Amino acid sequence: MVNELKEFVKKLSEDEVKFFLFQILLRINMVEETKYSDVQFTEDLKKIYKDFLNYKSTKITNENENDYKVVHIIFGDSPSGSLKMVLRDMELQITEKVISFSDLFSIGPVWKLHEEKGITKRYEWLKNHINIDEEVMDKYQVNFNNTIININAIPQNVPIKIWIGDNSHEQTALRYVLHLLREKTNNIILIDTTTNYKNQLHISEIEYLPLHTGEIAPEKLRLIYEKSSVVIPLSQEERKKFENQWEELSTKHQVLRIWTNKEICSVDEDFYDDYIINTVRNMHNEVKSKDFMKSARVIGEVIGNLNQYIGDQFVEYRVRHLIMNGVFEIVGIPKAMRFYSVKLR
Repeated sequence: MVNELKEFVKKLSEDEVKFFLFQILLRINMVEETKYSDVQFTEDLKKIYKDFLNYKSTKITNENENDYKVVHIIFGDSPSGSLKMVLRDMELQITEKVISFSDLFSIGPVWKLHEEKGITKRYEWLKNHINIDEEVMDKYQVNFNNTIININAIPQNVPIKIWIGDNSHEQTALRYVLHLLREKTNNIILIDTTTNYKNQLHISEIEYLPLHTGEIAPEKLRLIYEKSSVVIPLSQEERKKFENQWEELSTKHQVLRIWTNKEICSVDEDFYDDYIINTVRNMHNEVKSKDFMKSARVIGEVIGNLNQYIGDQFVEYRVRHLIMNGVFEIVGIPKAMRFYSVKLR
């Protein structure tokens, strides 16, 4: 919440700052020069604080209201950028809005993420376990809550298109967003990028399929979008099924999720540790030595052969854990994967 307040204050205009400062100073003056009590002073400060937060939330909502004909919800900065490029090329950027969650939902806790305490728990875990830029983490809760505000502000008559692929990241995020939208009557259309990429672009079983929407080039994303106009909106029964799945998922305390047999499975965080160890062992065997290898190379090898989208930062977290447990030796400083090398003991 402290970081959120910092961001709110940074975005205040000079007139807004003057207004709120005047309200506070006026009440301090009233305490000193009138019978205005300390109790009333405290209550009024609390009201100013709440009014301040409500004011900013309302302002964000109003700033994002427009005469949109469609709202897209997508998960991740990369696919969001690609989709916005597609809409610009199709001259739809004025009438179709993109809302993006800048997050990776396959990792980190999602326990009670639909509540403030769940968002705080997720933020704390990411801050303490994942090497993420400090400035990004400082704004994490603000950006997360602003995305929720934008979703809540979608007008009831506007159709919503949610972009998803066959991976635990987008499938978890889908269920979370449908929980947020549970009170809305909007038509909700799912654009399944994995299925469409395979079927509409005539990809065979042996060819590479993207693990997530962010791996799809804008020109192919456009083809998928153009062919999605006939997709039928989710029925109430389908929506309820996804909402129930979220309620179950949000009771889990695991910090890693995988996608298997068309289902999200919550697994222990050490699920891929043996895989990481064996990858390093195989890399040693290939060069017939146990020399130190850049951790970035090791992590790239793991990610490149993994059929799940969990991100390089989670794998790097597990590499650091294996270092701490004495499985790997290290040379360098593990402040980022490019700064250190590892080898098996």
